[in-house]
Parts: sequence; structure tokens; C-alpha cells
Amino acid sequence: MQHDIVWEDPEANRSRLAGLVADATIGGAELVVLTEMFATGFSMDTDAIAEPPDGPTVDWLRSQAAEHGVWVGGSVSTRVEGEPLAVNRFTVAGPQGDQHHYDKIHPFTYGGEGEYYRGGDVHVVVDIAGVRTALFVCYDLRFADEFWPLATDVDLYLVPANWPARRRAHWRALLVARAIENQAYVVGVNRVGGGGGLDYSGDSLIVDPLGEILADGHGGAEQILTADIALDHVVAVRQRFPFLADRR
Repeated sequence: MQHDIVWEDPEANRSRLAGLVADATIGGAELVVLTEMFATGFSMDTDAIAEPPDGPTVDWLRSQAAEHGVWVGGSVSTRVEGEPLAVNRFTVAGPQGDQHHYDKIHPFTYGGEGEYYRGGDVHVVVDIAGVRTALFVCYDLRFADEFWPLATDVDLYLVPANWPARRRAHWRALLVARAIENQAYVVGVNRVGGGGGLDYSGDSLIVDPLGEILADGHGGAEQILTADIALDHVVAVRQRFPFLADRR
């Protein structure tokens, strides 16, 4: 779901995105991925925007999943009680009430995120309709060593982001590289529009295990990108090119 974000207005974003989620499910989607901090934009004002772990935005994810019978996910500025810093938490909710989350391991220190958000320290792989799915967020994409150890047990990597337009070439290249290196599908979901003084170009991609781009959100417009995740394709690629076994 390549979408714009109303800056620091969760209610407005949840209301607007509900229609887009419905459109995606009508189109046959079984997994709907929203962007990083989809309810607020990439804001450092955690005193104003951070929600409790089961706050209104996570509740909205659960309700959307239940209403449409699909998996829905995106990252949310989250405050865990008793902790001085918030976390950038990627939550995915399933149609049967399943809920899983991953805390972004690498805060974007260049943009000041590390001053307001602590980094997580646990990798998360979720079974989504039989697809072994690893959760990452934005800046994590630059760290190949976070992706590599999971590869043999992962079919699909999800990377929601707020990746600025000025570094769009990096975003596109790294998404393809992570797919090729790990012989897995990679879904990178980036916002469009502007917020917090930055512009965003989208360029969301769905990439297959050979690095072929199946869907491309170039052009900077809101749009729904879809593709089928074929588990037999992951198996076939890894059998034909057994590169993962040569890692040290």
C-alpha cells in the first residue's frame, strides 16, 4: 500500500487508509502492508504520537484484519510502559486474531531517531498463510548481516519505510540486493508525499528470489501494488542455485 500520510494525525490516517485496505482486499490481497509509521509519519515527537502497545492504531490493524479476513501490518510509534524511549514497532495482525510485532533494530541515527527510539534486538519470523515472513523496518535494509542469518528459514522479507526521495536509488538497489542475496521475495513499501520537511517518492517494490521486479511503485503516486508469493519458486531457485550453502 504505497500511500501518503497526514502528518501526526492518526485518526485522519486510519480513516483514509481504511478505504484503501478495502480496495486491496477486493482486489484479492491476503496480506496488506502499510508503510513505516503509517498513522503519523516519521515523527520524532514521541510525547505527542507514541501509543501504548495495544493502543488505537494497533487496535485498528486488528479490526481491519478481522473485517476483511486478511493479514494487515505497518509500523507504529509505540511506548512501552516504564521505558524512557519509544520503539518503532512493526505490528502484523491476522484474520483469526493473531498478532505479532518486531521492534526496528537499527534506529536511523542520521535523522535523530536514536535519540527518541531505542533499537530492538530480536529478529521476528511469522507464519503468514504458510509463508515464512521476516519483519524489518526501513533503515534495517542497509544492514545485510541482519537478513542473512534468517535466509534458510524465510520465504518473504517485509520492509515498510519512510525512505526520502533524495536516496531513492539506494532504496531500490538494496531491495533488489536483499532478494538476490537471500533468494527470497522482498516487499518494500514506501510512502509518497511530504512530511517533516522531507519528500518521498514511493518506489515501493515487490521483488522475486531472482531479483526480478514484479511490481513497481515508481512515479510518486498513491497506489496498490500486488503480486503472488509462490513458495515453489523459492524452493526451485534455491535448488537450482544452492548459493546459501556456501556462506561462512
